[in-house]
Amino acid sequence: MKIALMDSGIGLLAATAAVRRLRPDADLVLSLDPDGMPWGPRTPEDLTGRALAVAEAAAEHRPDALIIGCNTATVHALPALRARLEPGIPVVGTVPAIKPAAAGGGPVAIWATPATTGSPYQRGLIQDFAGGVRVTEVPCFGLAEAVEHADETAIDAAVAAAAALTPGDVTTVVLGCTHYELVAERIRAAVQRPGFPPLVLHGSAGAVAAQALRRLGEQPAPRAAVTGILTVLLSGREGPLPAAALSYAEGRLLKATSPAG
Repeated sequence: MKIALMDSGIGLLAATAAVRRLRPDADLVLSLDPDGMPWGPRTPEDLTGRALAVAEAAAEHRPDALIIGCNTATVHALPALRARLEPGIPVVGTVPAIKPAAAGGGPVAIWATPATTGSPYQRGLIQDFAGGVRVTEVPCFGLAEAVEHADETAIDAAVAAAAALTPGDVTTVVLGCTHYELVAERIRAAVQRPGFPPLVLHGSAGAVAAQALRRLGEQPAPRAAVTGILTVLLSGREGPLPAAALSYAEGRLLKATSPAG
């Protein structure tokens, strides 16, 4: 089994690590776009073009499924990617975990990029899945970029700024950008208030990995032999895992559990 994942940068690491934990025997193809990142500031048309190029580079390696490891690319490019690749290659998008977060009763904060915060897409998810729950949308200025470059000082500053915009009684935080899952515990530490119940964080990586297996009719096999090979594509060119990836537990896991990594 071979599963491809795509993103402009290392935000796909969380979903990739989740796939690796579920199926250590699966080959993985990571298709990144260092020549075109970041995707967030691009127009929807431009972003879709970059996403199609990155997806087609992955498709040349004949994966059984493709995961879009990026919320922004899912919002803008999912229909185009499915039109181009399906039914031959199932395409799985990444959607903020608003529905399960709202099921806990709230209050809920959604941490997302400034471009996603307040967008019709996110507002639609809130309307559809969080009726009756108080939801605060929190724009996280510079956090994805800081995580991408493993800039510790910038990560701390961006997390602190977003925490300051988060109401003190919030019980649940939705990590609405895949990059944020790489620093989830730092977010928890910044938002958790003394005397309140443990903060609940909702990411998308585990659900996306499980959905990819379901689309393939496969079952998790976490105790399978660690035989899955890792291939990294950088704007279509084979290369190494970006150095910044090794700053995070998810990147180190891939390095340690990939024979060709």
